[in-house]
Amino acid sequence: MRHLTVLVIACVGVVACLSPRAARAQPATPIPPVTDADRAAAFPDVESYATQDSAVHSFVLVDQLEWHGSDAHEGPSWDSTGWIGGDLHRLWFRTAGDADGGHLDEAEAHLLYGRAFARWWDVVVGVRQDVRPGPAQSWLAVGVQGLVPYWFEIEATAYFGTGGRTAARLEAEYELLLTNRLVLQPLAEFNLFGKADLARGIGAGLSTIHGELRLRYEIRREFAPYVGIGWRNTFGDTSSLARAAGDSSGGRRLLAGLRLWF
Repeated sequence: MRHLTVLVIACVGVVACLSPRAARAQPATPIPPVTDADRAAAFPDVESYATQDSAVHSFVLVDQLEWHGSDAHEGPSWDSTGWIGGDLHRLWFRTAGDADGGHLDEAEAHLLYGRAFARWWDVVVGVRQDVRPGPAQSWLAVGVQGLVPYWFEIEATAYFGTGGRTAARLEAEYELLLTNRLVLQPLAEFNLFGKADLARGIGAGLSTIHGELRLRYEIRREFAPYVGIGWRNTFGDTSSLARAAGDSSGGRRLLAGLRLWF
């Protein structure tokens, strides 16, 4: 009889819990509804840079400080970039070059004003100065730089010089993390010119393509030695001018150097 009584009490409790009144029961302290102010605090308007401040920062990256060598050429080379400014307005510099047999073969420098126009993207305008090869020459530079989906770094720049000279450069770079410290870095660069420049051995159209692959080990994030291989090829009239001058129209070379940033 006692067991039957306990069973009846248990059944009554289950029915009470499943009743509509129990389902409609409110907590002791009701949860307030979400307001527009709550949503604004949880998801700030980062697209309009509402939270930006006026602090000035700087960054310098020596992406390539290396020695390159091949059967025909060897010497040091470098490629660096950096900026100073805030989150929206920055002053950028780029510089790159290489030497061959103890003589400066190619060298150039950019000084650019950059303005952020979207997340991860800047429009830049400024000047480019070529030191080598040939006589020094200046260009007006206009372009964009930033990150495309899947974290490819892109630089696309158009150049305008005296005498109706025009040029364009597209550079794409990617960093593949093999481990937390071992990074594989492929890079491709395309150079095009609107008209021939015989003094510098440059033909109109697609002039050169550079491809490079570097494997670096980050002892620290700011200090990473690397080894790699580079490939360069010339096309069209540029290739013909190189052969006429007795130079190679392309080739491969081994790379070894350091990557630094601060």
